[in-house]
Amino acid sequence: MKHNLLEDKKLLLYKEASLLSKEYVTAFYNNEKPLFTLSSQLKTIDTFLDARIWVVNYDGEIITDTRDSSTNLNINDYDRTFLDYTFLENTVIPDIFCTPTLCVIKSVNANYETKGYIVISTPIKSIEKDSVHYIDIANISLLFFSVLLAGIFFVIHLITVRPMKKIIEAARQYSGANYEYPLVIKSKDEYKDLADAVTFMAGELNSLDDYQKKFVANISHDFRSPLTSIKGFTEAMLDGTIPVEMQEKYLNIILFETERLSKLTSSLLALNSFDHNGTILDITTFDINHIIKKTAESFETVCLDKKITISLVFSNKETYVQADMGKIQQVLYNLIDNAIKFSHSNSTIKVSTDEKNEKVFVSVKDYGIGIPKESLKKIWERFYKTDASRGKDKKGTGLGLSITKEILTAHNENINVISTEGVGTEFTFTLMQGHKSN
Repeated sequence: MKHNLLEDKKLLLYKEASLLSKEYVTAFYNNEKPLFTLSSQLKTIDTFLDARIWVVNYDGEIITDTRDSSTNLNINDYDRTFLDYTFLENTVIPDIFCTPTLCVIKSVNANYETKGYIVISTPIKSIEKDSVHYIDIANISLLFFSVLLAGIFFVIHLITVRPMKKIIEAARQYSGANYEYPLVIKSKDEYKDLADAVTFMAGELNSLDDYQKKFVANISHDFRSPLTSIKGFTEAMLDGTIPVEMQEKYLNIILFETERLSKLTSSLLALNSFDHNGTILDITTFDINHIIKKTAESFETVCLDKKITISLVFSNKETYVQADMGKIQQVLYNLIDNAIKFSHSNSTIKVSTDEKNEKVFVSVKDYGIGIPKESLKKIWERFYKTDASRGKDKKGTGLGLSITKEILTAHNENINVISTEGVGTEFTFTLMQGHKSN
């Protein structure tokens, strides 16, 4: 630091000496400026530079001194080589420079001759003081910036590291099935968005966990009941508890329960294919009215037993749609089957189609027991059965409406339900309108 300041001081004083030589002292030697004017100007510059200034003639005589106007000395009397240098460090001249001094010497030329010299001097101690001053400033600045940097790192820690640690800990807790672990991020930045996403994920995992438990419980119940019947009646026939003449009755019961298991298994496989996006839709153009007629005919025996009439109401003789015919036939089967289950004897089920805004609306309406209001939002859930259905339909799996919903969702279509207890229920779904090919 001291060495750098010394070098800087040398350059500064040399530039000033060159400027003084050119602007002031040369004019004096050319008799363009009197000595007292020059002395006055140099004293002003002395104050500005905080440095002692001499004008020395060619013989070494000091003709003006900004610090001692009575000086009448010849520098050659002290050091004959003094004026031969440009820079002199740690110079000590008795009665003049009592302490080590930096001197800068610049010749004054006029008419291509050396007329005299400018000597600017300053004590080395003043430079040392400046170096100490600058070091103090540097230390204070370093301390200030260290505190500022520490503050910045602390703030960064607060806004980045702490929320990230909270999110990481929450992720660990959620991976351990502790979905109730609170994750609170108060900031309004990307970490808040990430925390919200992790919290949402935890909620979904919690719902999935609850669903899996419910799924296992439901599937266990729906499989256990028919298996218990099949096992019990089979053992009873084998050990002679059921006489031979009554075995046909119980074999029919076993067949009924077997069909129930087969239907449940098929429904589960269908739902699983939708869950894993494994179902590829075979989109074709077909007459939905024709498919409705064929599906309704398959319920002829059941309708005769319950004395139920299926009324078909079509807005046009032929109504073409673009969809997977097999999947839509399954939707119709599920909806009509559901309507028959909850219809009273001697009642009517209305199946209708209507065309509007490039869409075909298919409706299946019954006048049966209806669906309780609190159950309407749950009917699409797997294995869900209303209390009425549990008592009325022993063969149902609670998967029909779930499969219906999944099929229509795969088609990017909607299905809605309107139901009133004791009045009836109407399901309406949409399909993309098609055009008969020539």
